[in-house]
Amino acid sequence: MRIAVLGCGSIGQRHLKNLLGLGQTELVAFDPSRTIRKQTQHEIGVDCVPDLQKVWERRPQVVFVTAPTNRHIELAQQCAARGCHFFVEKPLSYSLTGIKHLCAEIERRELITMVGCNMRFHHGPATVRRLLARKKIGRLLAMRIQSGSYLPNWRPAQDYRKSYSSSARSGGAILDCIHEIDLALWYAGPAEFLSAAWIPATSIDLLTDGLAEIVLRHQNSVLANIHLNFVQRDYRRSCQMIGEQGTIYWDSEEHEIKVYGPKGTINQAIPCPKEWSLNQMYLDETAHFLRSVESGAPTFNSVADSVPALRIALKARARAHRSV
Repeated sequence: MRIAVLGCGSIGQRHLKNLLGLGQTELVAFDPSRTIRKQTQHEIGVDCVPDLQKVWERRPQVVFVTAPTNRHIELAQQCAARGCHFFVEKPLSYSLTGIKHLCAEIERRELITMVGCNMRFHHGPATVRRLLARKKIGRLLAMRIQSGSYLPNWRPAQDYRKSYSSSARSGGAILDCIHEIDLALWYAGPAEFLSAAWIPATSIDLLTDGLAEIVLRHQNSVLANIHLNFVQRDYRRSCQMIGEQGTIYWDSEEHEIKVYGPKGTINQAIPCPKEWSLNQMYLDETAHFLRSVESGAPTFNSVADSVPALRIALKARARAHRSV
């Protein structure tokens, strides 16, 4: 399979390494940075070109769009126009501009697409969803999902103030941490945006949204509170699922899922497999996408599927009360 990776920053390089690990060797990469191109070629061993046209001349069948967010739709449109199946890193975009046309072209050409949703392949959230599907806590009433981390630690080799994450237009915690919005929809289905509030990331010298609270009401009446931030010094992800017959807790630092039953005591504690590593979710995500391309079956987070999460994120950014 001929595969191109467009954008060789940290996530692009991760995808290249994982593609090689999955036995894909017909690879070509693109990046406008000479330094990154040299690093990609010398450290990963993949040809990285400075001209996007040289990528299209290789006639890739599959493309991974891993450039900064503000280029996602532009590059995805080029993929679709050439009949390439493609994977786009999250978030799909920073606006809805061009997405309707892109979805129509994808449908017309019957392309397989996927938007990055690696947290669905994480042992913790995936186990939580299986427990909900099995009605382990009865009918779900409400949930709280949160993600907290420190942006300066994300890419230590890069000045975070120059990264796309710091952009007031296309960055910020709400868009960059959209995984938790995606998980809420994955757990409880379609939802409407109710309210949000955010504060700027002034503690790390940025004006974009650094911390946000978002409230959703799902069509099945479940209430969801989503907390997102990239200004706290430690890294932590967690969720709490409140049902009529119990509660499910997952915390990334505890490496297990706890299920409390009707009596308020722990009924079950499910540990994370000892051999499991964070990169496994990226490998599993990529393998899922490639299997879908080979079989012609849709992925479970296509471009069209990812639009509801993006709409919620954009509403939260636009309609939220900003506190200084």
